[in-house]
Amino acid sequence: MDDMNPSVIKPEGFRLVDRIIDACASEGLYTIIDLHTFPGGQNQGWHSDSGIHKALFWEFKDFQDRAIQLWVALAEHYKDNTWVAGYNPMNEPADPLQYRLQDFYARIEPEIRRVDPHHILFLDGNTYAMDFSFFKTVLPNSVYAIHDYSNMGFPSGDAYVASDDQKAKLKQQFQRKIEFMEEHKVPVWNGEFGPVYASPDEANAETINSQRYSLLGQQLSNYKQASMPIHWSIWLYKDIGFQGMVYVSPDTPYMKALKPFLDKKKRMGLDRWGRDDTQVRQVYEPLIDYLKSEIPEEIWKERYPKHWGIEGHVHRALRENLISEYLTIEYANCFKGMSDEELDAMAKSFHLDNCVQRKELNEILRKDAET
Repeated sequence: MDDMNPSVIKPEGFRLVDRIIDACASEGLYTIIDLHTFPGGQNQGWHSDSGIHKALFWEFKDFQDRAIQLWVALAEHYKDNTWVAGYNPMNEPADPLQYRLQDFYARIEPEIRRVDPHHILFLDGNTYAMDFSFFKTVLPNSVYAIHDYSNMGFPSGDAYVASDDQKAKLKQQFQRKIEFMEEHKVPVWNGEFGPVYASPDEANAETINSQRYSLLGQQLSNYKQASMPIHWSIWLYKDIGFQGMVYVSPDTPYMKALKPFLDKKKRMGLDRWGRDDTQVRQVYEPLIDYLKSEIPEEIWKERYPKHWGIEGHVHRALRENLISEYLTIEYANCFKGMSDEELDAMAKSFHLDNCVQRKELNEILRKDAET
């Protein structure tokens, strides 16, 4: 969809998705089509095109109309494709008022069914697929989708040492997410989960990763013990060293050329979700303390999502949005002046042959699949 001509669906927009679905089908893999970002942003995250730390999708019917128009076009295009397992209409919605998400699902389901009555819908919970407390009814031919990330799997969280308290907390958080599905006896898809792993150049990387593999193993154990089958897709398959089952080798042209830039991102604590604030804490703590001294607690504690606290909102708005936006120009300049051959070499760095397997992770997943 072109922002300046949003009423027209561009046929060429399907080509890349077709290519991915066909590539998966050739290996016997089904695809769930997930709309990861919406006009106006369906949550407060950078990955949903919000950019302003606010989900405008819920406040403008025009954005909602455009999203439904797009999904009808997607359903029309893929209705007869048997290698498409279904549609995930909205990734990680975050509606501060809760009821607007229910209204949207109730509206989009019949619109998709009008052109494609067969494919399964995978419906995410609210607040980043973690909250089903306002869900009341079950839509037909639908699976309900959670995301089961644990703070203990992220650099800013507590280290996972497999204590009884931590195991109980992990299970309680998971159980809370699937209560709606248990009550209504509908299937569960855990569409995203998985820790962030330390890179080899980080202090205590081996210990940190051992703890996070242990955390992942405990989560998989919880799924096995659940009262109903928990189907899952780990996040993610391939990246540059954060979470992927495989990651781009440090010896590739891309990683070599980008090393100074990536080191700077680490130093500045960007990719907030995958870095702690160790090196920049002295910058943000005075600001957070100042805001707490000036803004009444009853106000900042109510800002949605509440569990972020004022610290989370500050780090999201600054480290993850504003400062990262500045660095996108610097990132683009890393490729400036490269020849077509050099650009091809950069892209080929991501070829599977140029990636490293995260063997410990893959072994855990393999064993789980065999039991």
